[in-house]
Amino acid sequence: MSVTVEKVTAEGKKEGSVNLAEDIFGVTPNVHVMHLAVRRELANSRAGSANTKTRAEVRGGGRKPWKQKGTGRARAGSIRSPLWRGGGVIFGPQPRSFAFDMPKKMRRLAIKSALSVAAQEKLQVVENFEFLSAPKTKLLNEFIEKLGLKEKKILVLANYKAEENKHLYLAARNLPELKLRLPLNLSVKDLILADSVIATEQALEEIKERFGSHV
Repeated sequence: MSVTVEKVTAEGKKEGSVNLAEDIFGVTPNVHVMHLAVRRELANSRAGSANTKTRAEVRGGGRKPWKQKGTGRARAGSIRSPLWRGGGVIFGPQPRSFAFDMPKKMRRLAIKSALSVAAQEKLQVVENFEFLSAPKTKLLNEFIEKLGLKEKKILVLANYKAEENKHLYLAARNLPELKLRLPLNLSVKDLILADSVIATEQALEEIKERFGSHV
């Protein structure tokens, strides 16, 4: 069974449909693999820069505060002991990487699963964004309103470096609800969270080349 999605014009009207590769946009979604892929994306984006100083790193404390015996007080070797105010931190966070990897086949399956869900529910195709005659947010906003996607979370898949889409990047920059992605830089999280996905025909071709069964 072929997978088809609506094609829309610059005026937001339907202009037939586009057939998609079934081995990419028609697979049975694997929820578990998509979950792992989202976890990986979130973990890999964590800075892991939280840092506390141990007693070895806190400045000062090189001299013994008082002699070992005869004062009546508990013995102390440094004023930078974790027991003292201003001392080091016991078992505090240290810089680390939260990143973990997934096998390539699982990553590809996660992308295909997310694309298949999008194709069933929220994917629309536009030829290109050549209709943006200037890098103005107003023009792109008008297009979104014509599609009935005002205040929706939108993911746009397009090669904004191409000549026909040359105004897309600047036009989309001031729209907080819109996220722009290159077709070969897909994110499972973005595909899942988007209320609507708009892709150019060229973007779909690039995705087919990248994730097709011939690869």
